[in-house]
Amino acid sequence: MKNIFQQIIIERFKRNFKKKHSQTNELQLSKEVNLFKIRFSHLLSDSFFIIIGIISAGFGLKGFLLPNSFIDGGAMGISLLISEVTGFSLSILILVVNFPFIILGYSQVGKQFAFKSIIAIVGLALIVHFIPYPLITSDKLLIAVFGGFFLGAGIGMAIRGGAVIDGTEVLAIYLSKKTGLTIGDIILVFNILIFAFGAYILSIEVALYAMLTYMAAAKTVDFVIEGVEEYTGITIISDESEKIRLMITEKLGRGVTIYAGKGGFGKKGTALKEIDIIYTVITRLEIARLKTEIDEIDSSAFIIMNSIKDTKGGMIKKRPLAK
Repeated sequence: MKNIFQQIIIERFKRNFKKKHSQTNELQLSKEVNLFKIRFSHLLSDSFFIIIGIISAGFGLKGFLLPNSFIDGGAMGISLLISEVTGFSLSILILVVNFPFIILGYSQVGKQFAFKSIIAIVGLALIVHFIPYPLITSDKLLIAVFGGFFLGAGIGMAIRGGAVIDGTEVLAIYLSKKTGLTIGDIILVFNILIFAFGAYILSIEVALYAMLTYMAAAKTVDFVIEGVEEYTGITIISDESEKIRLMITEKLGRGVTIYAGKGGFGKKGTALKEIDIIYTVITRLEIARLKTEIDEIDSSAFIIMNSIKDTKGGMIKKRPLAK
């Protein structure tokens, strides 16, 4: 069913492209169709991750945390805390609290990231408001652990789709460039302040359980996105290395390092093919976009990703992604 739907969309694209470009040849049409297939495929996969993410996060909130007056860390924790104290609608607070982070994300990460995040956050707000999730348990330990698990799974899925439903990481990335502190340190300080307010306004017990919820959510996020840390080192081996280099430096605004290498697959006595190997460092919020851009240039490129705890110097902290 998915292939039939995709084929219908592709055929429609071909007809529209031929109408707009009457002088096009088959080679040019084939290239444009291939680019469209890649973009459409990534759009479908990103949309799937975001939808699953907001459903999971909604389940964690309404099935565990909200009915039992629990809070979490990050922007979601601020929303839950304000809602608990004032009785104001959590759906509206999710939008209001995350809005400044999305504006910041537009300048720090990019327009596509900001657009996806707006869709994800609005979707989460609608699900929290309209979907009647059942109350799962009243056991405080189970609420903290599994509420954090489903909320973290939702955040992780959204990140895999190139978006966020909790804007704390965007602020942390911005402040890390300004202060030199690690992203993890900034998020930790941010959450300590939230939990301190929770202890003062609600109770110390609620704040302690909130810490458990946060830890469960944080570990689940790391698990869902396959252990990717704040920064990720990317090694790219491709015959189109120059085009990829230009894309990373000009379109994404990131620095790269070029290694001179040789292809090792060859028989004895044969000349090994020389090739440029590209290495760059990005944040985990940018992985989805980078993979899409590489696929558009060379879908058979060999990509290696390594987790990096932190970086010092270089373009990753000196300037944001180009808009």
